[in-house]
Amino acid sequence: MESATPVIVAIDGPAGTGKSSTSKAVAAQLGLSYLDTGAQYRAITWWMVSNGIDIDDPSAIAAAAGKPEIVSGTDPQGPAITVDGVDVAGPIRTQEVSSKVSAVSAVPEVRARITELQRSIAASAEQGIVVEGRDIGTTVLPDADLKIFLTASPEARAARRSGELKGSDVHSTREALIKRDAADSSRKTSPLAKADDAVEVDTTELTLAQVIECVVTLVEEKRAGK
Repeated sequence: MESATPVIVAIDGPAGTGKSSTSKAVAAQLGLSYLDTGAQYRAITWWMVSNGIDIDDPSAIAAAAGKPEIVSGTDPQGPAITVDGVDVAGPIRTQEVSSKVSAVSAVPEVRARITELQRSIAASAEQGIVVEGRDIGTTVLPDADLKIFLTASPEARAARRSGELKGSDVHSTREALIKRDAADSSRKTSPLAKADDAVEVDTTELTLAQVIECVVTLVEEKRAGK
């Protein structure tokens, strides 16, 4: 059997749509690499917070954007992420980082740095890669073979997210999600947006297994048509 053509899959959408779980499972099932771009923005945010950079000062963030060394593992079974050699997979998921990531991500110098990192990782994925984020199909990898945009109602997303974030209630989670979507959709540099040629998948009424099956089918159809 010939090896399949490497395929680059971009999966975008707001938080709580099942993006990470879907992307990891699809990559694992199809033998592709996986990249969680949100984790990279969280990692640089964690570094800024840890190093006392003023998150309210975009010029301070811009000046420091090139300093941390961020290394992303691409194994969907256990995607590692380190900053300056330190494993930050746990620390980047705190509420403190979550509340500051939009501000850091909005700084153009940060986006330029992380986008370059993402493109080099995608280019070196021999079997192909599933890259998930918010501006992958529009900005990072506009020539991706397949672009998928996951959506879900704010209620469904909040319920899922509060299940992930221990001890948070659905109402405050929903408010935080809506606030973050507004920030990410309205930022000048690479806003959260659906690419014109993306396939939209509404996950509100679907189980995770159904979303994974749907995306795997789309990737396989894309591969077969090449």
